[in-house]
Amino acid sequence: MSSKNKVIITFLGNLNYDTRCKNLFNTLKVNGYEIQFLGFDWLTKDFEPVGGDVTIHKLHRGFLSLSFYLKFTWHIKFFLMASKASIIFAEDIYTLPFAVLFGKLKRSKVFYDSRELYGHLAGLKGKKAKQGFWRIIEKFFIKKVDHIITTGKLDSDFLKEKYKVDNTILLRNLPRYYKPEKENNLRLLFGIEKHKKILLYQGVIHQGRGLHPIYEALKELQNCVLIIIGDGEFEDFYKNLAMEMGINEQVIFAGKVNQDEILSYTKTADVGLSIIENMSLSYYYALPNKLFEYIMAEIPVVVSNLPQMKEIVEKHEVGKVVDLDNPDELVEAIKQLIADENLYNMFKENCRTASQELNWENEAKNLLDKL
Repeated sequence: MSSKNKVIITFLGNLNYDTRCKNLFNTLKVNGYEIQFLGFDWLTKDFEPVGGDVTIHKLHRGFLSLSFYLKFTWHIKFFLMASKASIIFAEDIYTLPFAVLFGKLKRSKVFYDSRELYGHLAGLKGKKAKQGFWRIIEKFFIKKVDHIITTGKLDSDFLKEKYKVDNTILLRNLPRYYKPEKENNLRLLFGIEKHKKILLYQGVIHQGRGLHPIYEALKELQNCVLIIIGDGEFEDFYKNLAMEMGINEQVIFAGKVNQDEILSYTKTADVGLSIIENMSLSYYYALPNKLFEYIMAEIPVVVSNLPQMKEIVEKHEVGKVVDLDNPDELVEAIKQLIADENLYNMFKENCRTASQELNWENEAKNLLDKL
């Protein structure tokens, strides 16, 4: 195959648990590109590195360890040096410098996926040195890529203004259009009583993603159970917090689920929650894949009052928007959804309609036109 049709995707993460990377990989492959994927995993227990066109290396736990970065740097440099690809995707800021350097060396086109506003991450709040470092990295390298991919219009606007660039591509975190026939019924899997309503949290377990306000709401929602699908470095913290708050019997940690199967679990919940807290600019502009997965699975949503999520929910009328400055709003929104059958069914039907528009197949056209 000609090098013009060869693509490399680099990502500090695991393809199997990242919807965005998996959708990109499959879309390029279906459209005739020869793909090589390089990823890394340091969270999955009993992980075995894989080979073939998907290479995922195991890194030692401890994100700040020197061995972590040395091994990461070694693998990505070796991988890109051996490449004959004409297109390189840097799926995060951590792989961006390597993609740019080897892209210039090999005259490859470089796409930078700015899936977060990396200089404004909530996890870097109060860590000025690290925050400053990643801002410098992005400022230097972002102007050297051929295209910048963003997850939302406001992200595009921010980067255009900050870096004076005009080469952005909007590629939101939409799931592929898929209505699973098989169910992995959460109620049966975890023995949840019929009269209990299932609230669902999908995604990385991290501070600022809404678990604390959700926990507070659960104290007023005795007929509800929260299921958390996902994992993360704060999993133990939130398990302990549930115990301390006396709601541990209402909270179930289901673990991480392969993205190929996620919707078969999602569809069996009653309400999908995307309660992002306004802790940083990156969170303020949040438009997470979980929101669109809930819509695809046809379960009404409750989201926090942040601009891009609010726009989607109100435009398509698929759920409720709440102001986290008023904690009672979250409780009341959930109570209204589970008590008002007509409202719930209207939102559910609207999810079905919206999913025909809000899917990866439609969104991917924005990228394919630029390759």
